[in-house]
Amino acid sequence: MITIILIAITSLVSILCFNGRLNGSPLVFNAYDIWHRKQWYRMFSYGLIHGGWGHLIFNMLTLYFFGPVVERYFTVLFGRPAGPILFIVLYVTALAVSTIGDLIKYRDNWNYNAVGASGAISAILFAAILFEPTMGIYIFMIPIPVPGYVFAPLYLLYCWYMARRNMDNIGHTAHFWGAVYGLLFPLIFYPSILPYFFKQIGL
Repeated sequence: MITIILIAITSLVSILCFNGRLNGSPLVFNAYDIWHRKQWYRMFSYGLIHGGWGHLIFNMLTLYFFGPVVERYFTVLFGRPAGPILFIVLYVTALAVSTIGDLIKYRDNWNYNAVGASGAISAILFAAILFEPTMGIYIFMIPIPVPGYVFAPLYLLYCWYMARRNMDNIGHTAHFWGAVYGLLFPLIFYPSILPYFFKQIGL
């Protein structure tokens, strides 16, 4: 249920920005404005807008498939209302945590902007992998699902490599730290997940 609400809110704001009914400029992650003008809300609001339909659809589909997995486990482990609240906390805080690296790196660059919920989506995806490491994940152009515990290190290596190359406009650093945060957050609140994870992958 929380997943659907997040998708609905994010989609609505993004679409309003697409058609010009809402000015998305004040919502964008701008490292200079955050650091020097103390517009800290931008570390969260940028996740409500996206760079285009493809960006929005890809992120929301990923959230749609993996968000309920994390919601379900949080609810089982922590009950209601604690479980759903923790799910919201994970998503919202991941927006900020995933951008700390870029904030520090680009704090004096007034021209650096970022949009999209990808950092939070990565956190949700990796939290889902922590709970169900053997679930299949499809990678673009590969028709066979890859187990989550195999996908996870490959994804982190890819994000780290692409962030170092810095050859495109994709926030690979945010993806990397969002994913790491998605692994750490559940472990902080329920460390017993780790042996359960290893048991599922046969270790």
